[in-house]
Amino acid sequence: MAASDSTPFSTLIRTASQKQHTEAENSSFMSDLLGGRLGVDAYTRYTEQLWFVYRALEEPASRLLDDPVAGPFIRSDLFRVAALERDLCHLHGGTDWAADLQPLPATEAYAARISEVAQEWPGGYLAHHYTRYLGDLSGGQIIRGTAEKTWGFERKGDGVRFYVFESVGNPAAFKREYRELLDAVPADDLEKQRIIDEVNRTFDHNTAVFRDLGRHFRLSA
Repeated sequence: MAASDSTPFSTLIRTASQKQHTEAENSSFMSDLLGGRLGVDAYTRYTEQLWFVYRALEEPASRLLDDPVAGPFIRSDLFRVAALERDLCHLHGGTDWAADLQPLPATEAYAARISEVAQEWPGGYLAHHYTRYLGDLSGGQIIRGTAEKTWGFERKGDGVRFYVFESVGNPAAFKREYRELLDAVPADDLEKQRIIDEVNRTFDHNTAVFRDLGRHFRLSA
């Protein structure tokens, strides 16, 4: 690995993925969404894509509970699918929203990759778990605030419940504990590098989803 053995694994992950993370955050779609320049239909479409991603992430979780690498990170009180479904009911104005819902091509590829690593490689699953949940507890809160302000959702209410982690009373402490778990992952340097590479791949998947969304929600020149 590039850094010395004394560098915490959580630090290695964060620094090695900084470029891809920044590219995802600065995508034109996300910039326009956070800038309040897109309508609630764009926010709805984004929320739909998250539903496909989190179904792929949470469906295999119970099978990985006893895995020494992925198992310590799995907490059912973090799961987001139920909150997403409640948000989508609110956004669509009813309960029949899922009938004809189709993922964007980039979303389908993203969800397929999560399902693949969940079946074959717990370290890869951990990479996706880390990227999603810590991201939602951090930058996701900016999205929630923007949605509440721009489209009038009740604070932490229907429409933005995906971003409300009721079980996490102290997000800073939770993220610190999560990083401590990362630092204690039972993996050698080669496996840690593979996990880092997969984290970067998750950001690439996110960027691809934003790119697909951007094609559907272009701002007028």
